[in-house]
Amino acid sequence: MDEPAFIHETALMYGKVYVGPGVSIWPQVVIRCELNEVRIGARTNVQDFVMIHIGFDHPTLIGDDCSIAHHATLHGCTIGDRCLVGINATVMDGATIGSNSVVAGHSIVNEGATFPENSIIAGVPGKLIKTLDASEGNLANADFYYRNALNYARGVYRTAKSGS
Repeated sequence: MDEPAFIHETALMYGKVYVGPGVSIWPQVVIRCELNEVRIGARTNVQDFVMIHIGFDHPTLIGDDCSIAHHATLHGCTIGDRCLVGINATVMDGATIGSNSVVAGHSIVNEGATFPENSIIAGVPGKLIKTLDASEGNLANADFYYRNALNYARGVYRTAKSGS
């Protein structure tokens, strides 16, 4: 485990979990990997109540500067750099989300689905609805959580202002 920015005391992690530098893992997150591994890239935030698990044949790999929003489920999938996985979204075994993409809240990305970089994905099942480089907004969101995580690690539970 590199030096994360913050791991909440109620987060549970079992098995081979790699946590990159500056990562934040918020309350009630569960990460389990009985087989394979889970890798969480630098400065990624895993928000409250997220479930990360591996597939029988697939690790779960999350890139740098990602936001995995509240109640999302990642299961044996690959998420590129600077992605946002929305509230209560699910990404299933063998699915790949390209960098700079957004998976809209409540979407379900089916097993084996592959989306290129700059994808906006929504629906059940998740479909490409637009091509857009969302890296700027996704990076800003990840940076916001990174700054808050640094404060939480110091016992400061107020929102970090931009640039502070």
